[in-house]
Amino acid sequence: MSSEFNYGGSHLTIGICLDIASGKTRGVIDSIAVEKVRASWREVEKIVHKQNPVYGINTGFGPLCDTRISEEDTSLLQTNLLKSHSVGVGKPISQEIAKLMLITKVHALAQGYSGISIETLRRICWHIDNDIIPVVPEKGSVGASGDLAPLAHLFLPLIGFGEVYAQGKRQSVEKVLNLHDLKPLILGPKEGLALINGTQFILAFAVKAVQRLNDALNIADLVGAMSLEGLMGSARPFNEKLHQLRPYKGTIHVAKRLFTLLKDSEICNSHVNCDRVQDPYSLRCMPQVHGASRNAWLHLKELTEIELNSVTDNPIIFSAEDTISGGNFHGQPLAIPLDYATVAAAELGNIADRRCYLMSEGRYGLPKLLTNNAGLHSGLMIPQYTTAALVTENKTLCFPASADSVPTSLGQEDHVSMGSISGRKLHQVIDNLEYIQAIELLYAAQAIDFRRPLRSTPVIEACHELVREQVTFIKEDRVFADDINRLHQIITNGTLLAIANETANKHHINLKDDEFGIY
Repeated sequence: MSSEFNYGGSHLTIGICLDIASGKTRGVIDSIAVEKVRASWREVEKIVHKQNPVYGINTGFGPLCDTRISEEDTSLLQTNLLKSHSVGVGKPISQEIAKLMLITKVHALAQGYSGISIETLRRICWHIDNDIIPVVPEKGSVGASGDLAPLAHLFLPLIGFGEVYAQGKRQSVEKVLNLHDLKPLILGPKEGLALINGTQFILAFAVKAVQRLNDALNIADLVGAMSLEGLMGSARPFNEKLHQLRPYKGTIHVAKRLFTLLKDSEICNSHVNCDRVQDPYSLRCMPQVHGASRNAWLHLKELTEIELNSVTDNPIIFSAEDTISGGNFHGQPLAIPLDYATVAAAELGNIADRRCYLMSEGRYGLPKLLTNNAGLHSGLMIPQYTTAALVTENKTLCFPASADSVPTSLGQEDHVSMGSISGRKLHQVIDNLEYIQAIELLYAAQAIDFRRPLRSTPVIEACHELVREQVTFIKEDRVFADDINRLHQIITNGTLLAIANETANKHHINLKDDEFGIY
């Protein structure tokens, strides 16, 4: 472990959250957080003993909020809550997303407003530290009153129910607890409610989406610059003075990156005085289009970080005399930006598909379908069909889930966010986008080869070389799915961006801006 993070006390960023999940950083509960948690627990005990009616502590839930619960039944009430709300269906979410849910929940509970016991909090940390990750179905949350169903599944193992991933296997939690000489917990008053109220399912998807979309945005600029070189486009539209006249942060950032990526390129310089007046929009409008998606990403990042450091369960315990049953669990603050980011991701795919089509048309000195033997060979005709299909699929996923609401809980929860669907859809769009970008990379590398012996810039040449290590220049038809999958892998495993960044650092080329990072 290189560092430690104090749950409940330090400021949690997206990067730190991901580092805890990957094991680079260890989350701890320091003495200050311990005392805050214990103080809140004591206030809940006062409420129970005084028998003042407080929602979810000594009353029923949802439409049963007026039903009083006896002091001796308050613990059973919390256990029943986890069981009854475990109604998720579908495939399990990834272990990484489930682990992010655990991490973000600990940080929220450790702030000391939730009335949970320190023993329960430490058991959750045990799951995180030992990579014993609960199995959580992907569907069943409406994103208000918290992500009830997925959070119930996430915390079933605390009371001895459900399944976990441990030692690379999916197995019953009972078996794993026995192996570690641990017993299921007996929940106290308010604990079950504190565990399942909250936005941690939506939030975990948002955290991972911020990272994935940031990578996709960086790749969009990089591969877009390669396509521009292949098409012998102009770098003049990326001049900073143009964009200062319309100074959106994302636009300025993309224009600077593109201008820097293309600076002193032999290919660019070879046609400075050509008679081409202007490039198609998919080339010269990259700062505006990629930049708009950057702006959406910035908004999602900002709101995700606020949510990371918020308390989102209910009721909130300020003291035994001051409890507020409000709506901090409502997912709408994240649902809308997640839907907005879904459109932003889809647009990166839209414009990439247009560049693929441009490169196959046989314009600007490129052979039709990027092959010298068109007719006998189809060349790069059909991969663009795949980008067209993926782009259209992404369009169908752009309907905002947050625009819908179905009343639940006998009308007590009469407006819900559907943010859980927003989060899952965004990842589906990014999945498709990564394949679209792999196909554009295939086209761009092929187009650049037709510009030889002219060379591009160090970063673009390094990326082109990486592509050629994976797929050879296309002289005749072959199974292009194999090429696409190999290029998809260097995109998703981070190799392409790593090579670009290493080369940029080696040549003192600045492609970064802290505002567009995740720490």
